Amino acid sequence: MKKYITFLIAFGLVFQTMAQQTPAPKQTEAITIEGATAHLGNGEVIESSLIMFEDGKLTFVGDSKMKIARRGKVIDATGKHVYPGFIAPAKTLGLVEIDAVRATNDEDELGDFIPHVRSLIAYNAESKVVESMRPNGVLIAQIAPTGGRISGTSSIVQFDAWNWEDAAIKIDDGIHLNWPNTFRQGRWWAGEERGYQPNKDYSEQTQAIVTFFKNASAYGKSTAKEVNPAFAAMKGIFDGTQKLYVHADGEKEIIDAINTLKANGAKEIVLIGGYHAYKIPDFLKSNNIPVLVQYTHNLPVYDDDDYDLPYKLPKLLVDAGLTVAIQNSDAENFQTRNLPFYAGQAVQQGLDKEVAVQLLTGNTAKILGIDNLYGTLENGKSATLFISEGDALDMAGNQLTHAFIDGRSVSLETHQTELWKRYMGKYEGE
Repeated sequence: MKKYITFLIAFGLVFQTMAQQTPAPKQTEAITIEGATAHLGNGEVIESSLIMFEDGKLTFVGDSKMKIARRGKVIDATGKHVYPGFIAPAKTLGLVEIDAVRATNDEDELGDFIPHVRSLIAYNAESKVVESMRPNGVLIAQIAPTGGRISGTSSIVQFDAWNWEDAAIKIDDGIHLNWPNTFRQGRWWAGEERGYQPNKDYSEQTQAIVTFFKNASAYGKSTAKEVNPAFAAMKGIFDGTQKLYVHADGEKEIIDAINTLKANGAKEIVLIGGYHAYKIPDFLKSNNIPVLVQYTHNLPVYDDDDYDLPYKLPKLLVDAGLTVAIQNSDAENFQTRNLPFYAGQAVQQGLDKEVAVQLLTGNTAKILGIDNLYGTLENGKSATLFISEGDALDMAGNQLTHAFIDGRSVSLETHQTELWKRYMGKYEGE
């Protein structure tokens, strides 16, 4: 009996350690944050702010000197900083838990043209990788599929939910297309030379995209005898209710993609990656193309690139007058928690700090089409925000004390913080 009881206790402790945290309950009490430096996400700063929210919505954002009654629970945040929740676009968070374990990888499906594949229904709200984003202030993400030519449909979620239905902020917001490259790495196993080689199939691959778009457009203009889910899923691209997220990096690829897709009926296009977008800013502006630029903690791709091109790329695009946000490109999912520090790197290259905050908040929300509720601290918008001990774009300052999603006070504990506390106690005692 003693052995049985011991086993039950041990099992209970293990289960408690492994169990997912319960999502925070709905906000029932008004909350007031007073004294913090508020970074509003639109380029503005309030040095000593007063922020109040109730029922998940911001009811007051202003100066703490305002003679207005404080409501509900008051948090003294003097000397601290408040930010809108950071937003990570075009990631597979919640679709992949462990890269090396196939059973936990649901980021892509078979097929080259599969716009009807919806990433949202595969989203795992109990992912520990997703949970680990919150302590760095990343509270929202666009969950996007990968693979193939047209990967599927993305949705936007918040990071404290029971399931994908609860997590959803905007369902099926857009479709993701991977434009072919004019050059590709030589496939040494196929007898090709190593290094970048011209892609002999580029014309054929682009023509396949054109053919698919023409067929999908024709399908939507007539009464089909048979249901074609792939063609039907493209309706929003042609009527402008969904955005087309085009993954492309090279100058030629970007120009070809935008010209071709616009000529074939795409209304709203967003460029993802945009490594050489700084070479063609006038073309992008004339076509009203926003850019979700790749992450800054990277090496130059080509031998003749500036050594610091990835570091300064966001600033080059901002200075050119483009609408820009940061997307950490091909970086692994767990690196998404470093999103604030990618913006911090751009600050070190001369980008204004509040503009850098916009690249994670207001600009991202605008590009994704959720700026009516998220991305900035404004009256009437969602109370999705966090309090940091210092500068959230700096690793030393990004130490969160509170985080709220739709007014709900969410936990900042993760598997990593548990391990940190465990081993800090071990080594402090030695």
